[in-house]
Amino acid sequence: MSDTPIRSWLRQYRTITMVGLSNNPTRDSYQVAEYLLAHGFTVHGVNPAISEAHGHTVYPSLSETPAPVEFVNVFRRPDTLPALVDEILALGTVKIVWLQLGVTHIDSEARLRAAGIEVIADRCLKVEHRRLFG
Repeated sequence: MSDTPIRSWLRQYRTITMVGLSNNPTRDSYQVAEYLLAHGFTVHGVNPAISEAHGHTVYPSLSETPAPVEFVNVFRRPDTLPALVDEILALGTVKIVWLQLGVTHIDSEARLRAAGIEVIADRCLKVEHRRLFG
């Protein structure tokens, strides 16, 4: 995928729902959220195991996050993606699904694309934002 649509999405979608957000500062999801917050994004975390990260509420599921959910960043094991895709499709509002480094699942990605959702897989949102915007 070229840089043009990614640059456009990162300008347009300033609220990112992060599935798998951790409240542990050593975890990648924590660090990516910290970076996004520092760069003016709103981050809604989803993780049923915690209730707060970065001083913000973390929600137990996608359906419980503030609506509308349009841009989803995923920090989950690939084997969890089929169920997550079911949740994403049920929302009916998601436009972008960004799967972090190491997160790919061909069938799930195909289901999302078939529903008209843009998918970026196996790339780090923080790295790409820093590369595109300095």
